[in-house]
Amino acid sequence: MGIASVLSRGFRARSPGLPSAAGAFRAAKLQAFAGDTRGSVAIIFGLAIFVLFMMIGVAVDYARFVNARNQTIEATDAAVLAGARALQVNGGNQTAAQNVASIYYQQAIKNRIPVTTDTIQFQVTDNGTAMIAQGNAQISTPFMHLGFIGTNTLATLPLLRSNGADYSKAVLAVGGNGQTNLEVAMMLDITGSMAGQKLTDMKSAASDLVNIVVWQDQSQYTSKIAIVPFAYDVRLPTSGSNPFKLASGNTSTKNPCVVERTGSQKYTDAAPKAGQYVMVHSSSSSSVSPTCNLPVAAEALPLTSDKTSLLTKISGLQTAGSTAGHIGTAWAWYMLSPNWSSLWPNSAAAAYGTPKLKKIAVLMTDGEYNTSYTSMGYAVSETLSGTKVTCKNSANVDCSPAQAVAQCTAMKNAGIEIYTVGFQLGGSQLAINTLSSCATDANHFYNSTTGDALKAAFRDIALKISTLYLSQ
Repeated sequence: MGIASVLSRGFRARSPGLPSAAGAFRAAKLQAFAGDTRGSVAIIFGLAIFVLFMMIGVAVDYARFVNARNQTIEATDAAVLAGARALQVNGGNQTAAQNVASIYYQQAIKNRIPVTTDTIQFQVTDNGTAMIAQGNAQISTPFMHLGFIGTNTLATLPLLRSNGADYSKAVLAVGGNGQTNLEVAMMLDITGSMAGQKLTDMKSAASDLVNIVVWQDQSQYTSKIAIVPFAYDVRLPTSGSNPFKLASGNTSTKNPCVVERTGSQKYTDAAPKAGQYVMVHSSSSSSVSPTCNLPVAAEALPLTSDKTSLLTKISGLQTAGSTAGHIGTAWAWYMLSPNWSSLWPNSAAAAYGTPKLKKIAVLMTDGEYNTSYTSMGYAVSETLSGTKVTCKNSANVDCSPAQAVAQCTAMKNAGIEIYTVGFQLGGSQLAINTLSSCATDANHFYNSTTGDALKAAFRDIALKISTLYLSQ
């Protein structure tokens, strides 16, 4: 059939550039497909569901992490406090303290969200006066990990920050961060029987207490210590603005060594004044002597927070004489009494009942109190208006042991806490009874038989008078 016959049937020849019917159909289909948004909604919805699922999962992971972290920090806080408390009551036994902390921690995390690893341990630090948590615990975070497919990133998270800020630390503190002011009077035996190794052990024990009790920053809360060496009397410093008046008939004079008071104020801390003079130790039958046998190194040191002065005083102590423990006891009290502040105003004791204040006496001796001075008048010495006596019967009210116990009772009534330390007492029941009666209670009396036991006793006292606080 020719072209003419085709045209005669009504068909036209296709013009160049015009689409065919099939092409137009395909184009229409493509255009319709491109304009159809029904499939994209499903895809977007699917992606949104996945993202939402991940967000919920990450939120779950994070909530588990925060919960476990808080439980871990609370558990370590409680554990280090329990361990530090064990240091206080067990004489600084580090192994026992670590065991207490570990047991307490394990009990505290029993209901914690399960973790993958836990290496937390507890160590004693700061020269045996603090406990800190070490190590870490890890918790799994599967949803966070899913967001980093093909890597180990965020498979687990540590519960404690690696910079140490989350590591609980409990510190034993006197005053300072413990928010307590402290006044301590240490009565130290320097009698002849303390010569040699016993004196060395005593110096070490007393120095240890000073190092624990006196801290550096005294700006807000203070810890002060007074040292009262004693033998047959107590030698007082003559550097005070109004040192002390001593009776000699109707006059008064100064003397560096003193003995007990007499009269109605014998067992009080009433301030010294006319008719209530401090009594002098004298070897003269006609006058009050301005000298005494105790060396200058044995001078008592009033309350101070100067650690260097305290340690220097302790290291310089020498031995001499017999044991007038009641005189040492009395002056330990006077050092803590606000009524005696006029003797050394720069070392004045705070008033009784002051808030956030502890007053503590530590009384140490190595034997029976066996020397005292008696008189019917105000002036009392070996020969002046009195007689030196040797005491073996504590029932004798004039004897040193009975006087010491009476003074201790008055001190405790004034609110002073008393620790007593016996050192190699040799089984003397009189010495044991005197010290145990003076102590606040049975837990405040130490009967040390060796140098190591003496050091442990002083350290235990230092830790017991400390307060606990969390430093981090």
